[in-house]
Amino acid sequence: MSRNENLLEVDGLRTVFDTSEGVVRAVDGVDVTVRRGECLGVVGESGSGKSVTFSSVMGLVRSPGRIESGAIRFEGQDLTRLSTREMRAIRGRDISMTMQDALTALNPALTVGEQLSEMLDAHDDDLPARGAARRRAIRDRSVEMLRLVGIPSPDSRLGQYPHEFSGGMRQRIMIAIALAPGPKLLIADEPTTALDVTIQAQVLELISDIRARLGMSVVLITHDLGVVAEHCDRVMVMYAGQVVEEGSTVDVISNPQHPYTRGLLGSIPRLSLRGKPIRPIQGQVPNLVGLPPQCRFYSRCPERTDACLQSVEMRSVGPDRRARCIALTQEEVA
Repeated sequence: MSRNENLLEVDGLRTVFDTSEGVVRAVDGVDVTVRRGECLGVVGESGSGKSVTFSSVMGLVRSPGRIESGAIRFEGQDLTRLSTREMRAIRGRDISMTMQDALTALNPALTVGEQLSEMLDAHDDDLPARGAARRRAIRDRSVEMLRLVGIPSPDSRLGQYPHEFSGGMRQRIMIAIALAPGPKLLIADEPTTALDVTIQAQVLELISDIRARLGMSVVLITHDLGVVAEHCDRVMVMYAGQVVEEGSTVDVISNPQHPYTRGLLGSIPRLSLRGKPIRPIQGQVPNLVGLPPQCRFYSRCPERTDACLQSVEMRSVGPDRRARCIALTQEEVA
C-alpha cells in the first residue's frame, strides 16, 4: 500500500491522563492506518482506548489528558504540530466525528437548523461570501443534508430542537452535521448506542450508503464484531490501550490470532449454537495505572503461560495481518 493511498497514518501514539493515582496510559503506542475510501472497524471493550485514540486524532484531548508522543498524519500533514487555529480549520471540514450519545452531543438550546448552519458557516468555502445570499445557501444546504440522512419534511424540521426528535432521528441529525462540510474522513463513535436493533440497522446502512455515495473514509468505533463483519473492510481490535490484532475483516473473523479476539467472537450469540451457553470473557480490563510489562490480557487469558509474563510486540502474521501474542508460532509469523 503506497503512502498516498493512506488518508490517515498514526504512528506510536501515546495519550495519557494525569490523575491522583498516577498516570493513566489510555493509548499506549498505537499505530493506525486508514486508507482512502475504506471503512475501518475499531473494536474493544469500554476502557480499551478506542474513543481516546480518535479524540486524539481530532485534537479534542484536554487537560488532564495530553498526547505524550507519536505522530498523527492526515494527508501527510502531522496534526500534532499544528496550532489550535490550524487544527480547528481541519476539524469538521476534513475530519468529522459523531459522538456516542446524540442527545448530550447536540446543543439543547439551539435548533437543528442553527447547529447545521454553524457547521456550514465555519467550514463550507463554496458558499457566497456574505449577506442574504449566504443565508439562503446555508438554509438550502441544511435542508439538503437532512434529506440526505432521511429526515422527513426537512424544511419544516430545521426549526425544531433535538429533544423533539426520536433517538434514531437525533443520530441521523448528528451524521448530517458531521457530513455537511463534505469531510474526507468520518469517525463514527458508537453511532448505535441506546438505539433499538431496527434503528441500529438503519443508521449503519445510512453510513455505508453515504460512504459509497461520497467516496469518503469511515472509522466505525464499536463493541460489536457483528456490526464490523457486515460493514467494515478492515478491523483493528484494541485492549487496555493497545492494538492486539488487525487485518482484513474476513481474515480476522474467520481466523482470529489473538485470544482476546477469539473471546469477543465467542461472546456473540448465534442461532447455530442454540442450547449451548455463551462463554463471556472472564474478569475486567486492568487498571491502566502502573501496568507491569507483561501481556495486558494475561490475567484474563485462558491460554496464558509463563512466557506471557514479558512485554509483547505486534508481529506480522501474514499479508496485512498483525497480532500481539507470544503464542504465535514461527510458522504463523510471516
